Amino acid sequence: MMVFLSSSLALADDEETLREIKTKLWPTAYKTQNEKLLGSILHSSFQMIDVDGGRSDRQKELEYIRNNKWDPGEFRYVIERLDIYDDRFAIIDGTGDAEKYTYKSSNVFIKEDGQWKAVASHVSGYKEK
Repeated sequence: MMVFLSSSLALADDEETLREIKTKLWPTAYKTQNEKLLGSILHSSFQMIDVDGGRSDRQKELEYIRNNKWDPGEFRYVIERLDIYDDRFAIIDGTGDAEKYTYKSSNVFIKEDGQWKAVASHVSGYKEK
């Protein structure tokens, strides 16, 4: 019983951490052009496929926020799926909802040394309002 309880608490902590990363920290990094924060979220092997099918890596994302101000106006990310596998891998997907557009995204995370890091991101379904 104790093992189940402690693993349930760990799972709840991981879910809370992943929700904070995806709904608060990641958007904040882009809005504030905070390379250090984004760097702490993205794994060294991170790759993203954007809405146009282009591919970028961690370094390109850090360069992007350094050189581009993201101003979505009011923004929220609504998580529609959050699954954790083997206490080490996670999939998050949902909808980004900005003032003038919406999009879908999915992310893959890995937990290394107690820290969740994004290894992949895919954006699609971009629609202007």
